[in-house]
Formats: sequence, structure tokens, C-alpha cells
Amino acid sequence: MRKKTYLKLVDYQTEQSEKHLNEVRSIHKEMRGYKHDFHHHLQTLKGQLEAGEIERALAYIEQLDTQLMQVDTLLKTGNVSLDAILSAKIAQAKAEQDSVGGVIECVIEGLPAGIGDPMFGGLENRIARTVFAIPAVKGVEFGAGFAAARLRGSENNDPFCVENGKIVTKTNHCGGILGGISNGMPVVFRAAFKPTPSISRQQDSVSLSRMENTTLVIHGRHDPCIVPRAVPCVEAAAAIAVLDAWMGRKKELGYAF
Repeated sequence: MRKKTYLKLVDYQTEQSEKHLNEVRSIHKEMRGYKHDFHHHLQTLKGQLEAGEIERALAYIEQLDTQLMQVDTLLKTGNVSLDAILSAKIAQAKAEQDSVGGVIECVIEGLPAGIGDPMFGGLENRIARTVFAIPAVKGVEFGAGFAAARLRGSENNDPFCVENGKIVTKTNHCGGILGGISNGMPVVFRAAFKPTPSISRQQDSVSLSRMENTTLVIHGRHDPCIVPRAVPCVEAAAAIAVLDAWMGRKKELGYAF
């Protein structure tokens, strides 16, 4: 049993680099399509210029050109990674005055079995309610999560076995938690973040004072994706929840802190 509990952010991995290359090519093709879609861009620029938003119009053009240059560089150098693809998609959303969401996966390793409770104080409960305190989180799943709903019991169950003198499971569909209590395997959970709602694109809204329909354009600087900023927030939330459960267990056993 490890004496130290720590958190580790699981890096997004790729199954095949070819899959990523094809995706980048797809983005590249789509962006080329945007470049030649003169009607779309002229309408966008026309609206910005008519509104006297010259700086926004220039920024719009610059964002599109920058995005195309980035993808062209990726294709020429062959240096294609998932980070590059994600960055390209975020930049693409920004160029379109829009935003994107994402999923952060967190793994807690070294946590011994027996931490948590079977009911309201379960480890999943503690982690979920803490992570949900982070703005923009719209969903949390553990282990196989929603995918478990499509499995049979024989597929979803994690067989126990003895390995190097320790009891472990051959799989980890439960995400390291059974019945609200840790089973000694890594605790795995994912948090889904919604796209940033504050976007520069014109949106339908209402006027409360006039009680009528209107449109809304939000000005200022807004992140096209808040997921990168949320990584330390998820780690901190998990650390707080685990420490709370750990201290509760030590208190139950009468251990001093």
C-alpha cells in the first residue's frame, strides 16, 4: 500500500497517429472551405463594419489567416498530435466567434481500499459534489460511466485476482469505487465542461424592461474554451474530496492526525 496519495492528470492519448492526421486534414479542408466562402465572410465583415466595429473585423480576418497557417504548418512538418488538433479546433471556434467545451479526466492513484461510505457519504458522492461546484461543469462520470449502461453485467463486472501478493481487479470499469467505497484500484472520473456561453456571435435574447424579443452581442475578451484553465480546478476539487474522506475514515478508526 502506498503511503502517499497523489493525483495525476491522464493525458489524452491517441490510438493511431493516422487518425489524427486525417482529422487535421479534415479541419484543413473545412477551413479552406471557409476561406472561399466569400458570402459567409463578407456578411460577417459587413455586419461588423456597419456597426463601426473595425477592430473586430480586422481581428476576424487575422484569426482566420492564423488558423490556416497553423494547420498548413502541421501538414508540412508532419508533427501532428492530439494537442495540436485540439488547439486547432479551439482556434477554429474562436475564428467563428464561437466556443467549445470538453472533458477532463482525472485519476487518483495510491488510495487504499475502504475509503468512503455506502450511502450519502460515498466517495463518488463527495467527489461529484465538489467537482460540480466548479462553474461550467455539466456532468461527472466514474469508470466506464454512461458507457456501462450499454454493457451486460458479465462485461461490466471487474474480476478480482491476486497480483504480487495484493488483491486487484483485472479491469476497472467501476473506476476504483464499489458501493461508494474505494477498492484499492485507481479512482477514475471525468468531468464534462460546457462551451463558454459568452461568445461574440449575435444571439437571440429578451428585454426584461420592454418585455420583447431582442438580440445580444457580448463585447470584450472571452475564452473560446475554458477546459485548459479548469484542469487545476478539477485536481484541487478531487484532492479536497479525497482528503475529506480520508480524514473521516481515520477519525472512525480513532487515529490521530
